[in-house]
Amino acid sequence: MNFTRWSARLPGTQRRAAARAEHPVTTTDRRSEGSVPAARAERLGDEPPPVSAVDELPVREVLDRVPALVALVHGCDHRLAYVNDAYTAAFGARPCGEPAADALPELRDLGLLPLLDQALRSGRPRTLKSRKAPDGRHYTFTCTPAAEDNGKGAVLIFATDVTDHAEAAERLRTSERRQRETAVTLQRSLLPQELEEPDDLRIAATYQPGGTEAAVGGDWYDVITLGGGRTALVIGDVMGRGVRAAAVMGQLRTAVRAYARLDLPPHEVLQLLDGLATEIDANQIATCVYAIHDPNEGRLVYASAGHLPILVRDDNGTVLRADEPTGPPLGTGGWMHASGSIPLGPGSTAVLYTDGLVERRNEDLDEGIAALERALAGATGTPQVVCDRLVRSAGVTADHDDDVAVLVLQHPAHTGPDGELFRNAALELLGGVEAAPRARAFASGVLTSWRFPADLHDLGVLAASELVANSLQHGIPPMRLRLRRTDRRLIIEVTDGDDHLPRRRRAEPGDESGRGIAIVATIASNWGSRRTPGGGKAVWCEFVLSKPTDRPATD
Repeated sequence: MNFTRWSARLPGTQRRAAARAEHPVTTTDRRSEGSVPAARAERLGDEPPPVSAVDELPVREVLDRVPALVALVHGCDHRLAYVNDAYTAAFGARPCGEPAADALPELRDLGLLPLLDQALRSGRPRTLKSRKAPDGRHYTFTCTPAAEDNGKGAVLIFATDVTDHAEAAERLRTSERRQRETAVTLQRSLLPQELEEPDDLRIAATYQPGGTEAAVGGDWYDVITLGGGRTALVIGDVMGRGVRAAAVMGQLRTAVRAYARLDLPPHEVLQLLDGLATEIDANQIATCVYAIHDPNEGRLVYASAGHLPILVRDDNGTVLRADEPTGPPLGTGGWMHASGSIPLGPGSTAVLYTDGLVERRNEDLDEGIAALERALAGATGTPQVVCDRLVRSAGVTADHDDDVAVLVLQHPAHTGPDGELFRNAALELLGGVEAAPRARAFASGVLTSWRFPADLHDLGVLAASELVANSLQHGIPPMRLRLRRTDRRLIIEVTDGDDHLPRRRRAEPGDESGRGIAIVATIASNWGSRRTPGGGKAVWCEFVLSKPTDRPATD
């Protein structure tokens, strides 16, 4: 095969041949200094011609064609020396030789003149990111110092159009703001709009979502009147943030209210919530404290699922911490929760809170709780005043990085005329045929001493008689009749040692029993029953007092 003739058809062969014809290579003295082999000379002839150096480019022509905005100022007063075509198209013609404060009013309005001074003094570039100019577009300005031939300082101003980036960032911020507003609205709508007002407690609560940079969490609280003078108090925190956490919080709060109507002990309520939390979302956990206040006991009975301890300040100013018992958070499953108790007598104040109040970065959680104890020890006044003081002492502001929920309750000490509206009386029932008449006589005497009207007196005696008769027939010792009045209601309660709860049912005409609970339910404003710790039950009813006719008469 003739490789010479065939290779003549290859790309570049004809071009190299033409180059050799235009630039013949001398080969007479190959060993002389500076000689180049023929093959190398052929390769050199194949290279493109050299490009002009950057230093040789016409600077003004290049700057005029740059799409970015360019201006050059010199001297201490930053007199304008040059603006390119893009700058003129954006802001109009500018007079050269004038100070930048007069010649470039748009830079003055954007606050760029101090940046020129900084660049000139430091000799380093300075940048002002994404500022909206009078033409409605956004620019990032870079001021770079440059030396002139006369030794005077100059500053080159380079502005890049970042309008698309700024608008995209604004759309993103708007979307995030709307999502946060939606979550906050959902969160607040799921929280109690008005707290229930128990007879024996004064309560205040506050909820503050995290700042604008923080997504809304799942903090919640609630107050539930259980009847018979008892009150349930709940506070919890769903792990995570956003609408999902708020939605889970709403489901848990609704479930707590439903379980509270069963009047179960705190640990049993948490046991039910634990299973429900797993069903709602197996990947979601929540902490919670459920507590019950019974004014007859003077204690707060509670159960905790991984939540922070309740703090109680007694009437002497001593702060107690309810540390035990504490179980794992809701949603973990496989744990038997337990109930504990802490004193809450007259004059005491208790605080339930979420971790946003005490948890800080680079600080131990116990330090935050200890600081809250010190703040509570010195906080006096109404529950709302105490609540606000605790939030302020913790440094919680509008831009706080976490949600905060606080629930403050006080058990006021009723003295003077107010003490006449809160009375208690109890009778131990020994059983036998004389128990019922003795109970009626006791109830009649107490209600007469409390100066109730005749109609309420008679209804109270009838209710006490029916509840005692039911206990004598179906219960076992020990038995007790308790009468209690507040400024709003009369409460009658009978306890015994049997844990079978009564049910209201319709008695047939021939039945000799089954009408007692029906009579009580008919004449009373409300009634209910619950199991008591250690076995046994309590059956109660209450009559709402009308004001002011049912208040005790004054001498």
